[in-house]
Amino acid sequence: QVQPVESGGGLVQPGGSLKLSCAASGSILNIKTMAWYRQAPGNQRELAAAITSGGSINYADSVKGRFTISRDNAKNTVYLQMNSLKPEDTAVYYCNIVTDRPRQSYWGQGTQVTVSS
Repeated sequence: QVQPVESGGGLVQPGGSLKLSCAASGSILNIKTMAWYRQAPGNQRELAAAITSGGSINYADSVKGRFTISRDNAKNTVYLQMNSLKPEDTAVYYCNIVTDRPRQSYWGQGTQVTVSS
């Protein structure tokens, strides 16, 4: 109910595109940051992209120029448009939402993205 729910993952060929969505419950208030992390097998979870309530955006160097993060505040939803996908983008992608008043962090269950020919 409260946990964000990701969708849009799947199997694509190198050079293809996917768009991930993460919908937060309307019960999650005072959202400050919405972000996408990813974790490949055997690797640490890493930040791919983040967007603040004020519109500031950060990207990991590895995805800069290929991925675009956006949000719909009215729907409590964050998106990740992923273009020019590479095999090294293969990972489980996790949505993360940070709030204040109270300060809290919410994680989605993850959605698998596989880039393979």
